[in-house]
Amino acid sequence: MFWGAALCLAAGCTSGPPPPVQDTGAYARTVESERAVGGGNRRVLVDAKYHVPASLAEAEFNPPVVIELQTSGAERRRMRKAGSLNFTVAGSPLTLTAFADVDARVPTSLFVPFGDRTSGDTTYKGGRYLDLKRTPTGFYELDFNRAYHPYCVYNPSYVCPVPPRENRLAAAILAGERLPAAK
Repeated sequence: MFWGAALCLAAGCTSGPPPPVQDTGAYARTVESERAVGGGNRRVLVDAKYHVPASLAEAEFNPPVVIELQTSGAERRRMRKAGSLNFTVAGSPLTLTAFADVDARVPTSLFVPFGDRTSGDTTYKGGRYLDLKRTPTGFYELDFNRAYHPYCVYNPSYVCPVPPRENRLAAAILAGERLPAAK
């Protein structure tokens, strides 16, 4: 136990064990092939330092807290707060609220919409999304390399949830999907 705590402190980790090393190049190649099939609309930056461990502080609301997220259209999207993901990027501790389907009794996935300092510049002004499979441990791998734009970026007939104010990061996430014209 002492060594685990010492390693965690030495690494500046506050949210659990580091994620396993993964081939971020494989993800980039997958996106490249999607781009070739999809007409060149997707552009993704991959950087291993944006693949970080996170811990979920689960919401213990009884009954569950249901909120209505603003969308790119007139309607609202009802989601249940699942808890707060706590993580560190570039030495800064950050938090994002994770959401679950309002009708799921036992959620199997989490939806994490977020905005950051790239929103409206090199990424969609409305923000990007991460999808996570639920884990029994409460530890997650936030791989911002997999952050993607909502469908409404490419087709305005889609209605997409907008990240709530609490999920607007003060940091720039320089990984994941970019706008086609972004460098």
